[in-house]
Amino acid sequence: MSPATTTVTITGAGGQIGYALLFRIAAGEMLGADRPVRLRLLEIPQGVRGAEGAALELQDCAFPLLRDVEVTDDPSSAFEGCQIALLVGARPRGPGMERGDLLAANASIFGPQGAALNATAADDVRVVVVGNPANTNALIAAASAPDIPSDRFTALTRLDHNRALGQLSAALEVRPDEIDRLAIWGNHSATQFPDVSHALVRSEPVADALATRLGGRAQAAAWLDDVFLPRVAGRGAEIIEVRGSSSVASAANAAIEHVRDEQAGTSWTSAAVVSRGEYGVPEGLVCSFPVSSDGGDYRVIEGLPIDDRARTRIDASVAELVSERDAVRALGVL
Repeated sequence: MSPATTTVTITGAGGQIGYALLFRIAAGEMLGADRPVRLRLLEIPQGVRGAEGAALELQDCAFPLLRDVEVTDDPSSAFEGCQIALLVGARPRGPGMERGDLLAANASIFGPQGAALNATAADDVRVVVVGNPANTNALIAAASAPDIPSDRFTALTRLDHNRALGQLSAALEVRPDEIDRLAIWGNHSATQFPDVSHALVRSEPVADALATRLGGRAQAAAWLDDVFLPRVAGRGAEIIEVRGSSSVASAANAAIEHVRDEQAGTSWTSAAVVSRGEYGVPEGLVCSFPVSSDGGDYRVIEGLPIDDRARTRIDASVAELVSERDAVRALGVL
């Protein structure tokens, strides 16, 4: 018996990240080479023509797994029967825009989208928020969908995870897949904490491998604090400065891997999920943790020792999430 067709909705589908996602999903890279997909492309009215053009190209690719494509500017239609939702479209920060303005603008996007998901999505829907500020946008969408279990909503920190893997693999001269148990904690922002204290490279603690390569533990610690952490946290800004625009292909790749590993299962990655109070993170915040999946929902990996250095950095990022939550709450959204 062939697998049932999965309905995938992408918002902001006419944008650059949406465009980078569509063809890889249709080719089976997200859900597998034997799983047919039906694509629903949601855009604002002025973006519909771009999404329609992408739909024409999808047809021209003649992907065997792609059953059909629909383009719409109506959220209720876009999310009807949706089983996987990738919420990509978001309001970027404009010149002179304060954080409160940015949160208010995105609340007007993700609140209605959450309500539309609540009204028309499939009972087994999973939602990943890509558009920034991703953690708090996921919180807004989940709060607007009271009938969908909150653990179905996640936010993308796999891009940060991959960026950290890339930096470590270059420093240690190993393949990224030879590094395991890396963790991203907190917010998808400059306050995030890429944590190597539990990480292994070829079964050796990364901290030991760095010390050997860099000439001692003091040198390894200095590299982590002065080079690695700011490079990972500031990578998005670095790409904007060098490329002239924000990350596209790497963000799309991370979104595909986030969904793939949640659906297929993984023993360890990083994702922003709704906190149940793990590691002292206030319940209800959408916070990045090390997570695993058995093919259902992501679950926080619990019981890891947290030293004082990590605790300070995690707390700082969580404090930013609390501040964002409180700002949204003041808008009457939560």
